[in-house]
Parts: sequence; C-alpha cells; structure tokens
Amino acid sequence: MDAGHVLTAPLQVRIAGFALLALTFFYLGKHWSDGYQKLIFFSSTQNDGGGAVARGSPTVALSPNFNKSFDVPALIDRNDTQSAPDKFLDSGQPPSAASPPPPPPAVKRYGIVDSNGTMSDDFEVGEFDPESVERLNNDTDTQEGGDGDGDRDGEESGGFSISKFPMCHLNSKEYIPCLDNEVAIKKLVSTEKGERFERHCPDKGLNCLVPQPKGYRKPIPWPKSRDEVWFSNVPHPKLVKDKGGQNWITVVKDKFKFPGGGTQFIHGADEYIDQISQMIPEIAFGFNTRVVLDIGCGVASFGAYLFSRNVTTLSIAPKDVHENQIQFALERGVPAMVAAFATRRLLYPSQAFDLIHCSRCRVNWTRDDGILLLEVDRMLRAGRYFVWAAQPVYKHEEALEVQWKEMLDLTTRLCWKLVKREKYVAIWQKPVNNSCYLSRAQGTKPPLCDPEDNPDSVWYVDLKACITRLPQNGYGANVSSWPERLVTPPDRLQTVQIDAYTSRNELFKAEMRFWKEVISGYVRAFHWKEIGMRNVLDMRAGYGGFAAAMLDQQIDAWVLNVVPVSGPNTLPVIYDRGLIGVTHDWCEPFDTYPRTYDLLHASGLFSVERRRCNVSSIMLEMDRILRPGGGAYIRDTLAVMKEVEAIAKAMGWATDLRDSGEGPRASYGLMRCDKH
Repeated sequence: MDAGHVLTAPLQVRIAGFALLALTFFYLGKHWSDGYQKLIFFSSTQNDGGGAVARGSPTVALSPNFNKSFDVPALIDRNDTQSAPDKFLDSGQPPSAASPPPPPPAVKRYGIVDSNGTMSDDFEVGEFDPESVERLNNDTDTQEGGDGDGDRDGEESGGFSISKFPMCHLNSKEYIPCLDNEVAIKKLVSTEKGERFERHCPDKGLNCLVPQPKGYRKPIPWPKSRDEVWFSNVPHPKLVKDKGGQNWITVVKDKFKFPGGGTQFIHGADEYIDQISQMIPEIAFGFNTRVVLDIGCGVASFGAYLFSRNVTTLSIAPKDVHENQIQFALERGVPAMVAAFATRRLLYPSQAFDLIHCSRCRVNWTRDDGILLLEVDRMLRAGRYFVWAAQPVYKHEEALEVQWKEMLDLTTRLCWKLVKREKYVAIWQKPVNNSCYLSRAQGTKPPLCDPEDNPDSVWYVDLKACITRLPQNGYGANVSSWPERLVTPPDRLQTVQIDAYTSRNELFKAEMRFWKEVISGYVRAFHWKEIGMRNVLDMRAGYGGFAAAMLDQQIDAWVLNVVPVSGPNTLPVIYDRGLIGVTHDWCEPFDTYPRTYDLLHASGLFSVERRRCNVSSIMLEMDRILRPGGGAYIRDTLAVMKEVEAIAKAMGWATDLRDSGEGPRASYGLMRCDKH
C-alpha cells in the first residue's frame, strides 16, 4: 500500500497502525537500554591495598550509581556537595608520622552561575580524591536514613549526621598533634639541630574531644591574669622548681603567681624595658616599635609588661625541658606560640618585627655560618633592632669571650651595627638598604640570597644560609608610626598576588569599613565588651580588618591573624599595620596547646577549605584549642553551614544559626557557638 492509500484508509485502520508502530519502538528501546554497557569512571589514582593511594596507570570502576534508584526532586534540594568524615586517629594511640603535604595543585577555573544567579569565576575543578569519600566510625556515633531530626540534618549536610564525638584518652589533655608525634620523632635521622621540636604531623587528625584537666576553672580575666592564674588549669609545678630563684613563677595556695622577672632581669620586666628605652630612645615603644618577637620567652613576662606601652609582643619557645612555658603565657592572656629555631623558617613573613628580643634564649646564633641569626635578619624590619641579653655580653670568662667575638664577627658580616652595649644587654641595628651588602669584599659569607628567593614563603621551607635582600623600593621599611599605621594602606599591599591592582587600596579600606560595622554590631548585640574574652584567633584574616575593628572598639583582647596557605599571602600587610599573625594550613593541626583561645573567628573559611580537607577535622581542631566557656563565630555560605552546625552539635557545642546581617535572602549566614 503506498502513502496515498494509507492516508485514505479508514480511521480505525490508521489508529491501529500507529499503535502497533509505537509498541514496536517501545520494545526496541527497552531491549537496547537493558543491554547497554554500564557507565564507568576513570581515575589516575589507585589503591595499593594497604590504604595508600599510588600514582600509576588509570583504573576503572563501576559507577557508584549503578543499580540504584533516585528521588530526583530530593537530590535537587540537597545539591550541595559535602565531604564525609575522614578517617582519624584512635583516641588512645599516638599518631604516626606524615610528610609535609604537597602544595595544592593548580586549578582550572570555569564560569558558573553562583547561588545568587550571577556568573562567577570562583569555581575550582580538582582531581578526584578517594580519601575524601572514606568514613571510619572510630567510636563516633553516626546515623544514616531514618525519619527523625538527625536524618533531616543528615540530608542537609551530605546524607549523614553525627550524633556525638567521644572523649580522647585522659593523657591527651595537653596534646599538640604535630609536636607530640613521638612515632615520627623516633624515626628522625638526626635531632642535633632541634629537629624534634619542629612540626611532624600525624597522618590523621583527632576523631575525639581533648579532655580538660581535673578541676579546670574559668580563666582569671585580664589584666589580673597577667599576675596570677589557676593552678588547676596548668597543673605543672616543675617550672617553679627550675626557675623559682629567678623570679619567673611561684605557687601560692591554688594559684601560680608571676612576679614579672626573668633569668636576665630578676628585678622585673618594667625596669628592664626602661633600660632598653634609655639605651636607644629611637626604639620608642608604642610609637616606632609596635610589634615585637620575644625568642625563648619563658612565661612571657617581657611581652606581658609591654602591653601597657601599646606594644604587641609575640612570645615563642620550643616545647622543651622548660615544661609548659608557652601554656603559662597563653593562660596569662599573652600572645604566644610553640616554635623553635631549628632547620625550617619560622611561620612569619620577612620584615615583620620592629624589634626582636632574646634574653638567655639558649640559641647558638653562630652555628652553621650563622643560619639561625640569618632567620632573625629575615624577620627583622629594615633599620630596626635586635636585643641580646646573655652571658657573653658581660661575662669575661674565656669561653664566653670567644662566643662574643664570634657574634661580633657574624653581625659585622651581616652589616648589623652594634649601637649600644651596656651592663648585660647588647643592641644591634639592621641596615635600611642593600648598599652595605653589595660593598662587602667578594666571597664574604654569608652571601646574599638569590634574587628569585621569596622571603615570605615559609610553609615547610628550609632555612637558608644567606642574607635576605631588602626591596629596592623600600617596601617594608616605609611604615607609619603607631597608631597611624593601623589604618594606612602599606606599600606591600601592592605585592599581594590577587587579581586587582589599581583597586587594592580601595579593597583594603572596604574590608576595614566592613569589619568595623560588623564588630560594632557584635558589641551592641552580643555584648563583646562584657563577656571577658582575651585570646582571639582569626582563622582567615585577609588584611587584618577584623583585628583592626577590635582595636577600634577598644575591646581588651589581642588577635592572632591566620593567613591560610590556600589563599593569597596577606601576612606582610598585617604586620605592616602593626598587627601579628602566622601562616597556616588548616588541613593540619595548629601549633598551640589545648584550651588556648577564648574566641575563634572563621569567615568564609569552610567553603574554601572543604575543597582541600575534611570539615570535621578543622572543627575538631577548633574544639581542641578553644577554652571551655569560649565561643566561635562562623560566617559562611548557607551551603556549608548545615554541615558545620551538625559537626558543632556532635562536639557538644551550643549553636545559634541566624542571618548574617545582609538580610534573610543572603547566601551567607552567621553561626554563634558556645563550648560548655
């Protein structure tokens, strides 16, 4: 029958023909779809069977969606990708060693519509990481599915919810993961240069909550805490026995008392600071000198007494035989970190400090061609001062006189000028430019560093026996005096590697205005001036606008600004403003004791870092370093906030999720957390 006959056929025949044709296509489609090859995935990583991921030839695996049915509307509602909890350490065993992580891989950016419906370039595509989808319960209660509230939280945070985290073993009350890794330390080839005091991070972070000491009490508020703290909060009398005769620390009933002395200034820090000021009036504490580094700080009385002179001092010491000295400093409310001069650069930028101080700090400055003093030189601002109070300065014993001559020889080759030597204190000044370095005799050691060396690159970077070049344009030296420098865009703002160039000063000022408005709101709504916080950590500090706003509001607290390695290095700008900070990778634990901070502030941290590491590992680290009774303020996208809230509740934190201030339709939210 030709086409003309079909069209003229009776209606019933035409309907029957079309029905038969439709059934035929339906049968053929179903048959071929059932027999079609299943979807497969290719990956450039493979598992060696022991849990390690090895690079090699691509592997093939069936799609995880094979043989599953899906509720498409439900999937659309929870379309935010969430990381599942990673494997963690057993709470009763010490962690194993791990090599420093490689830098994050270069990413390819694509335009994509963000949550507000606008095009954005802030989208990263990385390699598939099998570790990110592993889950090991390790005694942590979890729930999947169900109809209760826990299930609802699980749906909004990636298909799971956490009921609670267990407590760690009692012997972990003062556990610092990357500094207490005994397994890794025992494997070190050598420890003669202090390698054991450096970072050796475990493969996995804690999956439990670090307990507090028996009888722990709410810390004594500042400024009273400068002079006394509760014995039960840092129950370690060894330092009293070792240093009791040097006016460091004493025990009186249920408190430690701090008379304000030190090994080299037993008559008190105030008198000692006055002596330095009289020796070099140009130091001008609180005006020309705003940011100080105290090396081998003891219980940090030097820094504690400089606070009254508008000086912020970062006190550092290794976790060595002087048991818990940094923990005492932090309990007093003084900025401090565990750090050691050993084989790697310290985590601070070049030209960071206006004055660097060492009083009997037990550092051999002249070893290995002066490599440790060269690290001081890198961090010391051009034209500023190094203060050394030690026996070689004033004692006339033969061995000590040899040490003094070696120090003089080294500092001369570094072009440092000995500006004053009085009683038991010697003070050197660093040059303001490279002219002296370039005029030295050929072959003089140490040489100048390679022009391509970045003196602000510090994360797992080895020390170098060379002199850090000063910028030809004077960047770093041309800072205003305090307090003008806090609000003045510094020269080194132009060196930050971000897309903007001509608008950098405007970005700096905009960030400052933003945080000024936010902090003033916190003061009004949350009574920040009355809650008694002292030690504050800003986990993603930017240009330091949060810390600057705290000072503007005259909140009696200090802020340690953390610049994550995953973003642009703004740390030089923070120091040029007269603030303090440190470089850190939040995929690893932080170098401080448990119960260090009264307030943790994280703005936009999790939405960035969850691309690189597990959210729960960061949250558990926050719990470790947060004091009982302290709080956390988290500002982030609503897409990540539900997961953060679920983890916070699993840690026992009280949470309060609310609008960030931009209105109910904003893509950001604010969560207040309290650690009971």
